[in-house]
Amino acid sequence: MMEVRAKLKNANFSAQKGRLVANQIRGEGVESALNLLSFSTRKAAESFKKLLNSAIANAEHNEGADIDDLFVSTVFVDEAPTYKRFKARAKGRGNKILKRNCHLTIEVSDTK
Repeated sequence: MMEVRAKLKNANFSAQKGRLVANQIRGEGVESALNLLSFSTRKAAESFKKLLNSAIANAEHNEGADIDDLFVSTVFVDEAPTYKRFKARAKGRGNKILKRNCHLTIEVSDTK
C-alpha cells in the first residue's frame, strides 16, 4: 500500500468553495478526477487539477507507481490566514473586506 501526498498552501479562494470541488473528486480514479476537473467551471478546479497532477508525478517518480492503478484516496481543504482589507464608503466610513484563503491537500493511493 502506497500513499503519496501533495499540498498547496494559501490558495486564493475560500475553503467553503474549495470543498465543493474536493467532494466531487474524493474516491475517484485519477483519470476520472482529472477529466472532471478539466471541464469544471469553478475557480478552485484549476488549482485542484495542478495539485492532482503534482501528486501523480510524485507517485510515479518517487514510488514508481503505475498511473492506471491510482485513485484519489484523501482530499481535504483547511482554512488559511484571511487577508483583511477595507473599502472606502460614504461619510468617512469604511467597510471591512475579508479575503479568505485555504490550504489544499490531496493523497493518491494504489489500493482502495
